[in-house]
This record gives sequence, C-alpha cells and structure tokens, in this order.
Amino acid sequence: MARLLLLRAVLVVLALVYATHAFYLPGVAPIEYYPTDRVYLSVNQLTSVHTQLPMRYYALPFCLPPEGIEDDRENLGELLLGDRIENSPYILLAKTAEPCKVLCEVQLNKEQIKAFIEAVEQEYRVHWIVDSLPAATKKTMTDMNGLAQYSYDAGFPVGEIVISGGKPTSMNNHVDITILYHEEPVDYQGIRVVGFEVHARSVAHNLEFTKGSHPDTCPPSPQSPALVLDKEKDEQRVLFTYSVKWEASEHKWASRWDSYLLMTDDQIHWFSIINSLMIVLFLTGMVAMIMMRTLHADVRRYREMAENAEEAQEETGWKLVHGDVFRAPSHPMLLAVSVGNGVQVFAMTVITMIFAVLGFLSPANRGALMTAVVVLLVVMGICSGFYSARIYKMFKGKAWTKNTLTTALLYPSIVFSIFFILNTIIMGQKTYGAVPFLTLLEVLGLWLGVSVPLTFLGAYFGLKKPVEEPPVRVNQIPRQIPEQVWYMKPIVSILMGGILPFGAIFIELFFILSSIWLHKFYYLFGFLFIVFVILILTCAEITIVMCYFQLCSEDYHWWWRAFLTSGASALYVFLYSVFYFFSRLQITKFVSAMLYMGYTTIMALEFFLLTGTIGFFACYYFVRQIYASIKVD
Repeated sequence: MARLLLLRAVLVVLALVYATHAFYLPGVAPIEYYPTDRVYLSVNQLTSVHTQLPMRYYALPFCLPPEGIEDDRENLGELLLGDRIENSPYILLAKTAEPCKVLCEVQLNKEQIKAFIEAVEQEYRVHWIVDSLPAATKKTMTDMNGLAQYSYDAGFPVGEIVISGGKPTSMNNHVDITILYHEEPVDYQGIRVVGFEVHARSVAHNLEFTKGSHPDTCPPSPQSPALVLDKEKDEQRVLFTYSVKWEASEHKWASRWDSYLLMTDDQIHWFSIINSLMIVLFLTGMVAMIMMRTLHADVRRYREMAENAEEAQEETGWKLVHGDVFRAPSHPMLLAVSVGNGVQVFAMTVITMIFAVLGFLSPANRGALMTAVVVLLVVMGICSGFYSARIYKMFKGKAWTKNTLTTALLYPSIVFSIFFILNTIIMGQKTYGAVPFLTLLEVLGLWLGVSVPLTFLGAYFGLKKPVEEPPVRVNQIPRQIPEQVWYMKPIVSILMGGILPFGAIFIELFFILSSIWLHKFYYLFGFLFIVFVILILTCAEITIVMCYFQLCSEDYHWWWRAFLTSGASALYVFLYSVFYFFSRLQITKFVSAMLYMGYTTIMALEFFLLTGTIGFFACYYFVRQIYASIKVD
C-alpha cells in the first residue's frame, strides 16, 4: 500500500507543478479594458514586519478620494485576515500615460508628522490593488553569470530613514506607477492587466505653481532632493504626485501571477523540496523494507509453531500480548474526541488542497483560501462526529451524548477562545487587523448553528453502524507489563517518533511562516501537496515501526502511544516556530509577540490533531492485520 501511494505521488508531480504554474482561475473571468477606460486603484492596508499589526491606509493623512472613502464588500476570509479594501483618488486610464500629475496637497500638523515618522521607523509598507493584482516593487539583481534578474517585494515603503539613528526621516510622496498589459486582437478585444509595479520616491516639491498644472519638480529627477520630515515643526506642507506608464508585456493573463511567485527564490525552493523528498523517501523505504522482512519472519515462525503442535514452545514478542492488545485505553472518550477532530482537520486539508491545486483558490480570489478553510472545517463536523462515535463505541463507551458534545465543543472552543482573546487584545491596540465583532458572531454562528448539529448527525450514523470485532479475544485480567528499556519509555519513544514527520515538512514550513509573517506570497500548492503526501506516509510508517517495537517489548498500551508518536511532530513545529521568531523576525512589541505565539499555538494544535490521527489509523489497521494473520487458541 505504501509503495502504491509513493508511485501515485511521483506520477502526479508533473501535473501538480503544471497546475501550480499554468492552470489558473476557474470561474474567474478576465477584465478587458478599452483605451481611456478607468482602471480602478484600490488601497488595502499598511503592514510592518516589526509589529505584525496592520494599519488602515487612511490612518495616515494620505490624499482622500473626492467622493469619500468607500469600502469594498469583503468576504469572510478577507475579514478574518484583516483585509480592508477601500477606494483611492488615483485616476488610471487604460493605455493613457501620465508623466506627472498632482494628486493633492496636505497640511500636516505636528501629530501627523510624528505619525508618519513612526510609520517610517517601523518600516511600514503600503499595499495597493489594481485588477486584483497587488502593488509590488521591482528589484533588479545580477546572478553569477552576470545576467540581470529581478524579483518583487510586496507593496512599497512609506518612507525611509536617510541617516542611521532615526534622523532625518524622508517620506515617499511621489509614486511611479507602471501597468503591464497584454493584448491579442485576434483572441479578444481590449487589453488585460498582467502586472502592477510601483516605485516610490521622496521629493521635496516646489510648492509654488499654478493651480491645475504641476510644479517644475514634477516629474522628479534622480537629483531631486528628498522630502525630510521634521518632528519639531508644528506644520509641514506635503505635495503628493504620481506618474503612470503603460507597458506591453508578453505574459498572458493566465500566468500573470508567476512574477509574484518569484518573490521567493524558486531555485532554492525546488532544491529544498527535492532534497527533502529524496531523504524522506529513502528513510521510509528503508523502514518499510526492514518492517516487512522482520514482520514476515515473525509471522512465518508463529505459523510454524502453530502447525507443529507436538512441540511445546513458549510464545514471545508481540504475540504474547494478543489477549490485551485490544483492551480499551485509559481516557477512551478523550482519545475518541481527539481522533474525531483529527479526521475533521484531515478532511478539510485534503479538500482545500485539491481545490487549491485546481486553481479555485487562486490569489485573485482574495480571501478565498481562508473562507474555504473555515467553511470546510465547519462542514466536516459530520466526519468528526462519525469517527468519534465509532471509536468510542469500539471502546465500549456508554456516554454517547457527552462524547458527541465533547467532540463538537472541546477543541473548537480552545481555538475560538485563543482567537477571541487575541482579537480583543488587537482591538485594544486600535489597529486595523482586528476582526469585526459581527464577523466573530458569524463564525460563532457557523460553529454552533452548523458544525455542532452536523457533529450530532455524524455521531448518529456512527453509532448505528456496527463496529469491527477484534481479531483476537481480550483477556479478563490484564497482563503485567515488564520493565522497559530506557529508549522504549513512553516519553522517549514519542519524542523520537515525532522527529521524522517534522523533518519531512520543516523546509516547507519555513516558506509558509515567511508567507504569513513576512508578507510573502505563497501559492505553490503543488509543492505543498507533495509534502503533504510525504507527511502522511512518514507519520504512518514511523508510528507503525514504533508500535511494532512496543508490542515486541510486551507493552500493549499502544492506543495513545500511536496517536502521540506522530502527533509529537507538532511539538517540533512549535519549537521551530519559536526559533523562527527569534532568528528571522524583527518584532519589537509585546502585543505582536503575543499575537505570534497565540496563532502559532493554534497552528500547532491543529497539526497535532492531524498527524496524531494519521498515526492512530495507520497503527490500528497494522495491529489488526498482524493479529488476524496468526492463529491463537
């Protein structure tokens, strides 16, 4: 079975990579613009790697749209992620260049000057959107062969510190906007936007000019002096200007996101994934070979002993505990609840990845990924109720209602409580990333009004269906477990078992953490799906190996050990996230650090349920298979 899964994983690699880089946006139609059509520029938010607390764009005194600030309709995912999209005063007309245009003049007071200076010192970046594409700053570099290479940084800086030490500070009041477009008159009319580049500059404009025109410092030259903010001033006039340039591009609309994916080094990503894949496949192949050879030898020996009834030979090893191996574990309800919630997370993960690989959760559908995660997690409550009830029934449990209620409420309440506390703290900071109260009520309504009833429905079907009887009879009196060697102690074996699954995903975890906390784009779901398949195989195999060694040492308390062995990888995920926090991030505020640790705890908890459930079912079917293959009197 493991070899078949490995073969299937290898066969779909090319298809997954193709889906990641080429197949794009089912159900999303491109917008075609005709000359002089207005292309709307929307503003999103200001983000900083130092605080992780996004700021509303208009929290700083930027130019306001003449028609007033209007919010776009955000979906559930955008609201949970803190995305707020608003209109802007910038006017872009299709294929119409604008050498330099005055946007507005703002009279900054002392408090506003300090707010700008603080935003610059915290390295806040501005995020805009045009035709669902985010603004990006283009960076050009030279590779080892002397060829020019470029990459994108998300957004553009509010300003920069000219001299180290915090003085003086310049603000970017001029932006050069470049819109890349593609047109094919044979296939369609008009043009399609395929790129959105912004280069921000600080310019000390000459404020003496005729209204309706622009100053002689616009467009700015490379020698133009920077606009320096002075926090000692009571007032300071700032002129905001912009230029627009339209450039034809060979990139087609279907592949316009490829440039944004180059924000991370794709070669390093490829090398890391392939390296991890080869190491894990080698290790799992070796483990599978050792297990099959050893286990086949044990089964063959026990069958020979059963056939040769004249020789009285004493049973040893894992067969010796056949009368206790299917004895119910301690705290059976908690184990059933944990496995049920793990099945819920697993089903949500698989379905989300399938839709993501097929392109339905593309970056153009802002918030679609988070919306899909929440909705699928709610709907998959029926799976958690079904499997929790089945396992609890297998353990001969009788408190059905309590088990189902615990399944529906225990782990979701932990996650919701952490999220609610963090959101309350963010609200106290008066930042832009707080989830609105009505959205929290919506999530609470989905949980209590949809997920809980579906959990009871799944439990109803799970209880009606008969459970599989164990292949061997359970003894009335439990057998005494002999003293275990130090490396087979529960804590040691569990911690050892969690290392390999973590090793399968820690490289991909780096890119995921960078996407979340360093505002990098991550839509390489082909890579992620391959790593997920490796994770499943690794969790299954390491749990089976550790379970086999445990049974051979005559320790039959394998139920919880199977769940915790692969689930222990979540501990390493949490520890690596803490290491990432201190080594890669530059967070300075306590609230931001608390936010990071809170969300990391949620991630580690869900990963614990996911990997623990994979190990539990792998070990369960392994134990059933080996004890069904021998003859027991």
